[in-house]
Amino acid sequence: MEIYLDNSATTRCYREVGELVMQVMCSDYGNPSSMHLKGVEAERYIKEAKEQIAKVLKVTPKELIFTSGGTECDNLALIGAARANRRNGNHLITTSIEHPAILNTMQFLEEEEGFRVTYLPVDENGCASLEALKEALCPETILVSMMYVNNEIGAVQPIQEAVSLVKNYNRRILFHCDAVQGFGKYRIYPKRIGVDMLSVSGHKIHGPKGVGFLYMREGIKVRPIAYGGGQQKNMRSGTENVPGIAGIGLATQMIYTDLEQKTEKMRQLKARLVEGVSGIERCRVHGRTDENSAPHIVSIGFAGVRSEVLLHALEEQEIYVSSGSACASNHPAISGVLKGIGVPREYLESTLRFSMSEFTTEEEIDRTVEALCKMVPMLRRYTRR
Repeated sequence: MEIYLDNSATTRCYREVGELVMQVMCSDYGNPSSMHLKGVEAERYIKEAKEQIAKVLKVTPKELIFTSGGTECDNLALIGAARANRRNGNHLITTSIEHPAILNTMQFLEEEEGFRVTYLPVDENGCASLEALKEALCPETILVSMMYVNNEIGAVQPIQEAVSLVKNYNRRILFHCDAVQGFGKYRIYPKRIGVDMLSVSGHKIHGPKGVGFLYMREGIKVRPIAYGGGQQKNMRSGTENVPGIAGIGLATQMIYTDLEQKTEKMRQLKARLVEGVSGIERCRVHGRTDENSAPHIVSIGFAGVRSEVLLHALEEQEIYVSSGSACASNHPAISGVLKGIGVPREYLESTLRFSMSEFTTEEEIDRTVEALCKMVPMLRRYTRR
């Protein structure tokens, strides 16, 4: 029995999405820039996907830019906004536990383009300090970026409060939100919460890999970071990934159908997993696990067992999990997120991330708990002291 608990790394495509992608790849394969019928057909898929996504977000279709995924969305938002608004200031703000797509882009802007970046601290649950944000704001601030849900521990950031604080200080400061882990788990309305830009990735919501979209509020200044044929109103040149765009449009529509029932099921499974491992000695759940945390992510440390050893032991039982963020690379490293929330040293190299989806079952959770209860004590006996 295969048990897949690494849905924060990627999800299984909805069957309907896979069928649609195949249809567009093999039958309706025209270039949307072509003027003939095949091109018009392809353009129709892009228009339909924009309408599907815009309806869910309650935005206008023209405020959506399709990209290759969350990383490109973040790069376009940060680099494009920073360069376009530099005359107003050179100060950027983010949190210390963002995804590498944000942190490494901020580092690039800091080291290569001369911007000043403030990295906000977080508390033991991974929530950014609003007081630190208030203190960091200054006349030179032009952009704030804060993720909706942390990809490693499931911390939910106070986005609406942060946006309100920033906009009350200066309405011209742009606010970007990396919603890659939050989209499809929460109903997110950018205009209601006041964010100017929002990043989403297709393969986190049972859509295809290699496609994402960036919501950009109409009227904001952002420079493109890729130049070419002028597609997508010159904001992101290059032939559009029509199969992927069609797929992410349908996946968005499908994941938001009966969303509350799906997320409640995941919350129950999360509670079942947390309760199941509570009997294992020297086991620690990082961050919150209540209603104020993401419904699908659990980060658990097992002191005395290296994370990659336990990961591969579970893999032998066809149970697939992550030793942290699988979005960066497959080379294990000590998590900056865990260090950022003050996790004791004995758990820093002994933590696994379990992440669920609407397809996860109680039986899968129970079998995972059973495997952990057997493996952890056994592996500890063989660990060098």
